[in-house]
Amino acid sequence: MTTLVFGHKSPDTDSTGSPIIWAWYLNEIAGEAAEAVLLGEPNTEAAFVLSRWSLDKPRIVDGVEAGQPVVIVDTNNPAELPADVNAADIRAIIDHHKLVGGLETKGPIDITVRPLACTATIMHQLMGEDAAKMPEAIRGAMLSCILSDTLEFRSPTTTPTDKALAEALAADLGISIPDYAAEMFAAKSDVSEFSDAELLRMDSKEYEVGGTSFRVSVLETTSPQTVLSRKASLMAAMPEVAKEDGVDQVLLFIVDILREEATMLLPNDLTRRVAEKSFGAECGDADTVVLPGIMSRKKQIIPNLAL
Repeated sequence: MTTLVFGHKSPDTDSTGSPIIWAWYLNEIAGEAAEAVLLGEPNTEAAFVLSRWSLDKPRIVDGVEAGQPVVIVDTNNPAELPADVNAADIRAIIDHHKLVGGLETKGPIDITVRPLACTATIMHQLMGEDAAKMPEAIRGAMLSCILSDTLEFRSPTTTPTDKALAEALAADLGISIPDYAAEMFAAKSDVSEFSDAELLRMDSKEYEVGGTSFRVSVLETTSPQTVLSRKASLMAAMPEVAKEDGVDQVLLFIVDILREEATMLLPNDLTRRVAEKSFGAECGDADTVVLPGIMSRKKQIIPNLAL
């Protein structure tokens, strides 16, 4: 049976590119039938990457059948996966996030979780000498994943390993990292076609603090004013999105890639308290607050959330 390889819901570049990379490895190197699939529409940056490297968009699935062999990449959190994932035959997990718990397997499996900025970097390590056999499109996808997850090495999650691999891939492909990253980030910043609810869910994860559940949404952009111009409607959409998603509150952080800071929307007293307790911000009655140096949900936002 063909193994399905997928990442988390609301797929970004890493959760779009890494399944493609690993499915290539399983098919062409390991000799195992595999197919990359997605758990939703890729974001605008990921769609740009697919087009740039002439990669077919993987088909979108909303669940997995019992006993279906799967490899999970770029997450180990059941909340970010199909509700029926534990009925599948999970064969492996490749990830760079903290362990959450809740996944069940049919037997012992290969689990690789490493403190690197990008799942694709881990995959390169796992391939060993076989990484040299990657065709241009797969190398391009790998470079794109790393540049996206590290925000072109600006994110505090960046490691020397990620940077060295990205630079080697770019040199091999004849790519200028600043020029290509600028193209990627421009694509990421184009949110004109998305509704407020879609923006709030586009790059988000669920997290609980002291019995209060949050949808923690991040929008990384080189044009923060484009998003902030929709501040009023985004805040108005938050209660309905929270209700539909079964959480208490949506937290939205608009990350300015170039200025290396985040603007957090503050629609109510709860979000102001989160900003003050988590980041030492002074909010008063403001409806936004700028958080200097805040770039990473994984390393700087989620670990610091407090009430």
